[in-house]
Amino acid sequence: MIKGIAASKGYAIGTIYLHEEVEVKITAELAKDVTEEKGKLQKAVEKSKAQIAKIKEKTIETMGEEKAEVFEAHLTLLDDPEFTGAMDLEIENNSSNAMKAVDDVMNTFVTIFESMDDEYMRERAADIKDVSKRIIANIAGTSVGGFDIEEENTIVVAHDLTPSDTAQLDRSKVIAFLTNIGGRTSHSAIMARTLEIPAVVGLKDITTQVKTGDKVIVDGIEGIVILNPDEATVASYLEKKKGYEAEREELKKLIEVKTTTSAGKRIEVCGNIGKPEDVEQVLANGGDGIGLFRTEFLYMDRDDMPTEEEQYKAYKYVLEKMGEKPVVIRTLDIGGDKKLSYLPMPEEMNPFLGYRAIRLCLDRPEIFKVQLRGLLRASVYGNLKVMFPMISSLEEYNKAMDIVEECKKELKAEGKNYSEEIEWGIMVEIPAAAVNADELAKHVDFFSIGTNDLIQYTLAADRMSEKVSYLYNPMHPAVLKLIKMTIEGAHSQGKWCGMCGEMAGDEEAIPALLEYGLDEFSMSATSILPAKKKILEF
Repeated sequence: MIKGIAASKGYAIGTIYLHEEVEVKITAELAKDVTEEKGKLQKAVEKSKAQIAKIKEKTIETMGEEKAEVFEAHLTLLDDPEFTGAMDLEIENNSSNAMKAVDDVMNTFVTIFESMDDEYMRERAADIKDVSKRIIANIAGTSVGGFDIEEENTIVVAHDLTPSDTAQLDRSKVIAFLTNIGGRTSHSAIMARTLEIPAVVGLKDITTQVKTGDKVIVDGIEGIVILNPDEATVASYLEKKKGYEAEREELKKLIEVKTTTSAGKRIEVCGNIGKPEDVEQVLANGGDGIGLFRTEFLYMDRDDMPTEEEQYKAYKYVLEKMGEKPVVIRTLDIGGDKKLSYLPMPEEMNPFLGYRAIRLCLDRPEIFKVQLRGLLRASVYGNLKVMFPMISSLEEYNKAMDIVEECKKELKAEGKNYSEEIEWGIMVEIPAAAVNADELAKHVDFFSIGTNDLIQYTLAADRMSEKVSYLYNPMHPAVLKLIKMTIEGAHSQGKWCGMCGEMAGDEEAIPALLEYGLDEFSMSATSILPAKKKILEF
């Protein structure tokens, strides 16, 4: 039995197909003709664009527009002068051969992304590798990705699966996959959940422990892999598989169900999104609203700030799609692990406790006001609630609201409409805000607890550090006390309290959170139905 990370739920019993990458040898040999090397690079980039465009079309057909967005991002990378332009400069300035230039630029970008604290951003390094390796393969004239799989009940094993690889898996034959590396937020894991096939990742050396043709059981619930199981184990897992599939069908009955506890309290189960298109999956899973729209993703993968008009259209799209359902939008949370190439940030000893989120926005009101104006204008199209991240004091909240009032006056003078019904709240992710919740609740309309940061700040344990990961415990008594204090603080002033951190979708934590009186749970779309079931049983 081998333990990894359960990236996509379900059970699979099948035969291994070991995917071994063709390694292209990259040398440090200098270019004999710089112009010729630049030409090779350009041809490979164009060929890569054509290949990715085809994969994108296939993904739209098999998985829908939303999951094809990753390939639009890949095409954008290929057009990004900071990315492919840097490769061109490597050849021009250092006389690097084309493959070496691509490899060097890839390694630089991957190092930057993999050093980020945010798991989602770290996993984006896979996109950079995927695109770069495609360019290198096209320069070398070797094949790129794809699987020649003929047998049904095949379980793919690989060091890693790129988004391109995952998108090309034949669902009629591939029933699961296993990888040495990866996490729950990698594109391949997200696509596995979309394809509704089990996946276990982060298995470290699974590729050295198996060979093509081996029998294997994949347990995507516990993150377990069983190689060459005996008949009794297979029979046991066939029963588990049957039970899981029946349970999934049963869960679909909850899509339209309003979630109420046995005591009669109505609980909202909402979805977290990063892009406007993500609302579709929240609705498909019966989400009661959007509990967290991470707007920083509107600012990323581009060369300049999104305009007021761009932001207005994005917010309007989400609000219209959700109709009367609540949409909680978090204002810009940049800094710390999330940096923008076009926004220089000061070097800090500890950026996660430094110049970021609301602190940056209050210091740079010209940036903040663009977003607030877009939000205010969009507010007439739905049930908008806005929250400020990283609030530690009432003073910060009041300063933010002063800027909101400035924006309202400007819009009024311009004859532009906005809703007066917007609720304004804060993310409680700093222990100081939790301790002072009863006072803050007198001034804000709601709280949303951001447990990802609250836990690591409370326990002084970086959740991304393997050495101290054992300390990162959502159920630590100190963390639970702060959560309880926050909920009670909100309720003491007649305000509602939600949670948008990972803990909200943790089925083990849900009973305690309900006990404390949490009003709204927000999580990834695929966790909504299991969470609904857990709440209905409480």
